[in-house]
Amino acid sequence: MPYTAVWDILMYIVLPVWVLAGFADYCCHRATDIEHANGVRESVLHWLMLGEVGAPIIAAVFLQINALLFLFMIICLIAHEVTGYVDLKLAMATRRVTAFEQQVHSVLEMMPLMALLLLAVLHWPQAQALFGFGDAHADFSLGLKQAPSWMALIPPFVGFTLFALLPYLEEFVRGLRAEARHDVAVPRRTPD
Repeated sequence: MPYTAVWDILMYIVLPVWVLAGFADYCCHRATDIEHANGVRESVLHWLMLGEVGAPIIAAVFLQINALLFLFMIICLIAHEVTGYVDLKLAMATRRVTAFEQQVHSVLEMMPLMALLLLAVLHWPQAQALFGFGDAHADFSLGLKQAPSWMALIPPFVGFTLFALLPYLEEFVRGLRAEARHDVAVPRRTPD
């Protein structure tokens, strides 16, 4: 029963809140004219961050969750935080970043960690084994698991497509158009 509750929190609270926070971030970018502030530079960072969280999610759906996958997720989480820092420095140097957008960024920074921790609860022996604790042997093999049904995959895929992939694609295209028209402001000095 507790594992079902953890899974339900991960699937029906954490992931939807994460996707909706990403959409709110996109709306903040649109409101602050991101394409004219820095063209595609910031948008490229957003795509990189989507990849840094998307790859572990896809891996968790289709691969056996073991010490290897936890290591991969931790590396991606660290990369996401570093990219987020670079993104925020660029944004603050080229456009107005509101208090609301910074709050949204807080959610976007914490959701990957929360998802990783909840996944660790569901696969605690391998999470412990990665760091040399517990009775289990750390499994660094790569193996497929039984994939979820299409009915389980379609709703999250549709939500992610509508509220993350398409909006950020639209943002990237706006940036390309602004650059093609040479309609991008000269960036200010990046704050330290």
